Amino acid sequence: MIKILLADKLSPKAIELLKEIPEIEIVEKTGLEPDALKQEIGKFDAVVVRSATKLRKEILEAGQNLKLVVRAGIGLDNVDVGFAQSKGIEVRNTPFATSITVAEYTLALMLGICRFVGPSYKSMKEHKWEKKNFSKGMELYDKTAGIIGFGRIGKEIARRELAMGMKVIFCDVLKIQTDINVKQVSLEELLMTSDFISIHLPLNESTKNLISLKEFDSMKKNAVLINVSRGGVVDEKALLDALHKDKIKAVAIDVYEAEPPGNFELIDHDKVYPAPHLGASTMEGQERAGFDVITILKEFFNV
Repeated sequence: MIKILLADKLSPKAIELLKEIPEIEIVEKTGLEPDALKQEIGKFDAVVVRSATKLRKEILEAGQNLKLVVRAGIGLDNVDVGFAQSKGIEVRNTPFATSITVAEYTLALMLGICRFVGPSYKSMKEHKWEKKNFSKGMELYDKTAGIIGFGRIGKEIARRELAMGMKVIFCDVLKIQTDINVKQVSLEELLMTSDFISIHLPLNESTKNLISLKEFDSMKKNAVLINVSRGGVVDEKALLDALHKDKIKAVAIDVYEAEPPGNFELIDHDKVYPAPHLGASTMEGQERAGFDVITILKEFFNV
């Protein structure tokens, strides 16, 4: 019997389908503290995580029988991939599952900022009629959207921004050929010319604090920044400094250097639209991720 640990929540439909596979035994133990996970992981052939569970070296080392780690999602920064591979443990993810989810969310944040959706909602709930305060909205139409990182999510966002009548430019470490009506530019050009900038990168040594003091100095004064990628790609101290000095118009942040955040100075700033890491959180996206996990497990264990 192949034992699979679900260390984070998976869609109910996916769990139901997994339990129908006779060769597999599914054990759901979510929210385990690191010490408890370290005690448990040695019993399993595979472990499935999302973003909450961190599979660091000391935990993976305890997985004597572990053959496979599956991340139900895109990023792998919560898994020590290099160490896992050195121990012969394969690491897989589900990069296609939530691309549309994150793309739609990015556009929702852009529109929310443009039309004061959050502040006007809060104002009305407080029984105020502050129409004048929210009367200077902004259209996306004919604005320049800059996409940093042009992978699956970046391409999905570009399609939607083009449909809104935006001009779309992007930067990426790779030279990318695409039939979408977009233009690849340098990061410097993107920062200087974009009205809206969205980030879609993994967190690694080359992207840590990619957007910092120098980059904020390069942006338009009315630029809107959206980060739904990973905390740490944007230097939070530099961002707070930029906001205090009115260097950009606003920022939507879904991800943080520490999650949950311990310091709320940035979140409390009037120009910050914060959210608790919701980028991939739709029922459809999580269901697709769950189905992709099933495919990976069945292929890997040949069941």
